[in-house]
Amino acid sequence: MVDLGKLIQERIRDVDDYPKPGVVFKDITPLLADHVAFAGVVDTIVNHHGRGTIDKIVGIEARGFILAAPVAYHFGAGFVPVRKKGKLPARTHAATYDLEYGTETIEIHADAFESGDRVLIVDDVLATGGTARAAADLVRRCGGEVVGLSVLLELSFLHGRDKVGNLDVHSLVTV
Repeated sequence: MVDLGKLIQERIRDVDDYPKPGVVFKDITPLLADHVAFAGVVDTIVNHHGRGTIDKIVGIEARGFILAAPVAYHFGAGFVPVRKKGKLPARTHAATYDLEYGTETIEIHADAFESGDRVLIVDDVLATGGTARAAADLVRRCGGEVVGLSVLLELSFLHGRDKVGNLDVHSLVTV
């Protein structure tokens, strides 16, 4: 039996001073290259939320896309991308938020959801919580109901859970 938490931690590489000095970037590409680890992450997210209870999966650019797409497939749900400003072709809603190392604006298509769609947000890392909160706010603005946030890795020392309010947060690994 594989200890998924341990395997995830072994497959995440720290890259110092990226994308700027003082930041330790969590590189998930070794995890994605390992079929057992990648499949375990997707299966654990799906199993945590229960099949048939989700209408749409939101993936946050860019690494969130990689995790969210197979989760959507397993749920039989649609996939909705949340992208950086200017990357989506139709009418959008936007939200600006603070990062560890600056500010960012993300967008979602205004027509991404039917009223009342049950939506799971999936991303790779929960750090300060700014991205997750902005994504949840965008989903709600578009008529979706956020049922939870699943992340591969939570950096608890940055207190991101505090910023997302009462959102149900599911982390596979917390450091």
